[in-house]
Order: sequence, then structure tokens, then C-alpha cells
Amino acid sequence: AVVSTQSTGDEISARGASSWLTALPLKEHGFVVNKQQFHDALLLRYNLPFQNIPLSCACGKANTLEHCLSCALGGYVYMRHNNIRDLTANILLEAGCKDVEVEPQLLPISGETFNYRSTITENSARLDVSARGVWSPLDKVYTDIRVFNSLAPTNNRQSVNDTFRRHEREKILNYNDRVIQVEKATFMPLVFSTTGLMGPKAEVFYKRAATLLSNKTGHTYSDSIRYIRLRLSFCLLKTILISIRGYRGNCFTRFNSYDNDFNLII
Repeated sequence: AVVSTQSTGDEISARGASSWLTALPLKEHGFVVNKQQFHDALLLRYNLPFQNIPLSCACGKANTLEHCLSCALGGYVYMRHNNIRDLTANILLEAGCKDVEVEPQLLPISGETFNYRSTITENSARLDVSARGVWSPLDKVYTDIRVFNSLAPTNNRQSVNDTFRRHEREKILNYNDRVIQVEKATFMPLVFSTTGLMGPKAEVFYKRAATLLSNKTGHTYSDSIRYIRLRLSFCLLKTILISIRGYRGNCFTRFNSYDNDFNLII
């Protein structure tokens, strides 16, 4: 089957969307893709049709590109989010931040009232990454990450900038008030698109990380921000390409090690 992309010229020409094309293929930094992935990345970039994609997804729906990027079957949507989350934590560690934590649990609510009804109040609530030393040495910042599907109908009706602002506002309405009042910290929504772009808040956040990385390593700021952009770009690109061609079926029987006695097998 042929699957056509809907990327716009604005998204292709935006800052960061093309950084993977000009990178040296350094395996130790993850700046490497195989020939199939490179070919698919060019198709995605230049709005050309994909060949040899199944007509139907394993979930039963039509296997369009928009569906490939949204279908939860196979775990590729979660993989996309979690890889950006873990990479962000690694970048903060490299930049010299302290108390870096993945999926930190927020302090429980004990009678506080919030300005917005949309504020998440569950005591089990967690955010994606927290760290100290981003804005000042002792203060803590919490981040929450979202990677939205640019081709989804709810997103492609608006301009790219309006879509980013909407997703950032949703995160702010959910968590900002609680983080400020209860955690006495700051909150930053880190929003990305499947075309490889990042929102305004994320731009500010990673530019600050680049400044810290530059101060720690002695590299120039321009080299530091390019390094961070490249790592984010390749992380997004690989997980997006995997979600397009990744296997979603179930043609084998899983071996359940919990039901077997290893002493008898060995």
C-alpha cells in the first residue's frame, strides 16, 4: 500500500526539523540510521508516499500514516515519549544539574485549593523529569513531556504555532498551579511534534540546558545547543520511523518463565 504524508513547508523549514540531515554519522551519540530508515525519513520530510506498508493495521483500522503515529498497539507511542523523557534526564545530568529524577511523584494534596479546575489533584500524580540547578542552584524544576501527532485531525486544523501553544497551555492548566503551590518549584511543559519540532517553552528550557552544558564542558554555546538539538532530533526521528514500520501483530507464543521450573529445564 502507499501511505502519503501531509507535512507542510513551514514544518520542514522550521528550526531543528532538518538537523539530522547535516549530522555526522557518529554511532556513540546515536546519530546513525540504517538505509531503510534514511529512505523513509526523506519520504517523510518531502511529503512523498511510503511503499510496502500494510493496508490494515493489526488493530483492524486503515493503516494510514496518521494512524501509524497514533496507534497504541505495539507500544510505539509510549516508546516515543519515554525516550524523550530519558534523554532529557541525561542532558540535565550532563549539564551538571543535581537531584535529577525520572517520573518524580508529587507531594500529596492536603487541603490546598487551586485556581484551575483542571489541576491534577490525585496523590499518585507524577511528572516526567525533575532537577535542581536549571534556573538557580537550589530551586527545583518539574517538566512534563508531550509528543503530539502533527497529522491528527485535532492538530492539523491549526497552525503549528497555535497547536504548540494549545498543548503547552493544557499542560500548564494541569500542573503549574500545583507545582507552584505545593512543591514550591517551577513547571515547564516540553512539547514536541512528530515532525521534529519543539514548542516555545521547550526551546527556552533546552537553551538553558545548553548554557549550563557550555559552562561545564567549555564548549561554545552554539556547539552545545546544536548537540542537544541533534540528540533530540535523532531520538524523535528514530521512534517515529519505528512506529511506521514496526511490527504490531502477534505471530508467536510468548514463553512465560514464571510457569517453569528452571531446575528441571537445566
